[in-house]
Amino acid sequence: MAELDFSATEIMTVAASRLLKNGTVCFVGIGLPSTAANLARLTHAPDVVLIYESGPIGAKPTVLPLSIGDGDLALTADTVVSTPEIFRYWLQGGRIDVGFLGAAQVDRFANINTTVIGPYDDPKVRLPGAGGAPEIAAQAKEVFIVLKQSRKAFVDRLPFVTSAGFLDGGDAREKAGITGGGPTAVITDLGILTPDPVTRELTLTSVHPGVTVEQVREATGWDLKVSPDLKTTAIPDAEALTALRDLQARTAKAHGQDSSGGEG
Repeated sequence: MAELDFSATEIMTVAASRLLKNGTVCFVGIGLPSTAANLARLTHAPDVVLIYESGPIGAKPTVLPLSIGDGDLALTADTVVSTPEIFRYWLQGGRIDVGFLGAAQVDRFANINTTVIGPYDDPKVRLPGAGGAPEIAAQAKEVFIVLKQSRKAFVDRLPFVTSAGFLDGGDAREKAGITGGGPTAVITDLGILTPDPVTRELTLTSVHPGVTVEQVREATGWDLKVSPDLKTTAIPDAEALTALRDLQARTAKAHGQDSSGGEG
């Protein structure tokens, strides 16, 4: 069998999608999380239930949504409820298995910043903000975070904590009264990081094919810990790559864009 060619963004997206099990109830963020979640639905997890904060439950979009208000989400959903019901009944009621989130920055304890780069009162960049992410990060049974890895994105100290991961580590999250399970995986274009079961510090547990530990450490703004059982991420299979590329091509055509750059 011929070796498959794939980009760093593609293996990140496929690796993230693999984490979603069939039948999971998943609260989805826009961007890379939505791409990965819909790829899972189109491949190994046809019965995954995708929920967006605007109210669609069981959304099955034919193209990737531009925003949570994209009409295709409502048109393809099993049902649509109000945003307060999504948060109060579904999320706060403990009915969300996985929150799938993006981030501008994360720290070693998987706290998320999507608010500002630089001082809050005089930022270098003002980011899109919180949306529903703080509640999703706090109350979903587990959280997946997907973003590209660099020293600008993986920082030793966040300028602003928008959404809680494990706060200062250890049992800090539980002491703060945060009910959800917290992040269980951070998926990047270089590898996969998971929290240490005791300290909750992110640890490199898998590198993508062709990526070295040194490359990952160089793209991390703290002294990254590496698992003694470090694995190599399985390469994307042909079915997943085809489904991902077809999804992105349909999306680009629907939105009048060039599909060559892919998502993210």
